[in-house]
Amino acid sequence: MARMASSLTVGFDLDMTLIDSRPGIRACYLALAERTGTFIDADLAVTRLGPPLAEELIHWFPADEVPAVADLYREMYPSMAIAATPAMDGAREAIDAVRAAGGRTMVVTAKYEPNAKLHLAHLGIEPDVVVGDLWAEQKAAALREHGAGVYVGDHVGDVRGARAAGAFSVAVATGPCPADELRAAGADVVLPDLSAFPAWLGGYREAPGAAPLA
Repeated sequence: MARMASSLTVGFDLDMTLIDSRPGIRACYLALAERTGTFIDADLAVTRLGPPLAEELIHWFPADEVPAVADLYREMYPSMAIAATPAMDGAREAIDAVRAAGGRTMVVTAKYEPNAKLHLAHLGIEPDVVVGDLWAEQKAAALREHGAGVYVGDHVGDVRGARAAGAFSVAVATGPCPADELRAAGADVVLPDLSAFPAWLGGYREAPGAAPLA
């Protein structure tokens, strides 16, 4: 039986799913390195986006310094990263496709929530709900609270979050995790990018769980 449009809620990850945050985050890490006098390989850091900020900072700073450095990074972030960050291909169309189906959209991300909202506002992407500061299985609480039946992300942590929430896991191979790794983690479908999402969503609405793999 087709899922009723009124019950359709789709969650999306942010970094490397809806936005290409690499240029902005790279700039912010370089500025942080200059500000603190600590070497940070910004080019390496942006190849492993997804987990919380502290998990990256621990590679470069002593553990007892990480909370203060994270606060400094978040303070610097709006002036360094927002304008430099474009939308991913198909991001706006994916949100629009859910709306056209009568559904609701939400963003659930590990990013600091105020900065996540700045990115979305700058790009003119307007989900119904934005929840930040959640990673992997932690995302399940927000997805369940808002009744999300589908969660879209680029990282195996996003797949784990969807599965923990009992949501259909749609992965996009636009982040640090290749398609085979996303499938092995349990993604129900892997798309090359969000440009393929509207067509996939049409099939999913006709027969939830039976839409063709891409």
